[in-house]
Amino acid sequence: MSAKKLVIYLMSGPDTPELAEAAVEGGADIVELGFPFSDPLADGPVIRAAGEKALAQGMRTRACLEGLAAMRARIGRTPIVPMTYASLLEAYGWERFDADARAAGATSLIVVDVPAGERSELRRIQLVAPTSTDERIALAASETDGWLYLVTLTGTTGARAEVSSALTGLAERARRLGPGIPLYAGFGISTPQHAAEAAVHVDGVVVGSRAVQVAEEGPKALLAYVASLRAALG
Repeated sequence: MSAKKLVIYLMSGPDTPELAEAAVEGGADIVELGFPFSDPLADGPVIRAAGEKALAQGMRTRACLEGLAAMRARIGRTPIVPMTYASLLEAYGWERFDADARAAGATSLIVVDVPAGERSELRRIQLVAPTSTDERIALAASETDGWLYLVTLTGTTGARAEVSSALTGLAERARRLGPGIPLYAGFGISTPQHAAEAAVHVDGVVVGSRAVQVAEEGPKALLAYVASLRAALG
């Protein structure tokens, strides 16, 4: 049985390429790169604050794409997945963003607030939640790019005391409705124990808010944190 995948979310900033290198050295299989947005509906307080800081540092779309290219130069073939919102793509241009992101080194894309069935020409990783209907999960699985992102709870991102009890049922439904599609769980996973518990039901885990918090302490701290998650996943 292959090892579970570990996705680490980082907010775009001047120091993110160095942080991404540390995350990969610690054992991250994929880096999810947040593009800051002024009204991030899905983001909890930690990632929202990180986005506000990034915007204050001048991290607009073009600067984020330049950071993505710098990250690609540092971490070799490790997949990088920008995560953004429809309004940002609307302003920049949908096709232009897709082309420029891939030219800079992106391997896929997550657009949080564009559901499956819309903008189908834009290959991206789809998200489903415990509230998603079977029809919605099946559609998302048929359109997703590589893996399906299971949002383990309703509401915003953020570290939680325990893994959502809704994950088991959501994973079972997604396996049935999207056979053969790898499932990665995110939202609320912050400790090695959480990662191990979630990985029982899925093929990979996504760690966001806690990784962003630790990244504030610098690359060494992030490397150690990611290594602790990697050890828990095997």
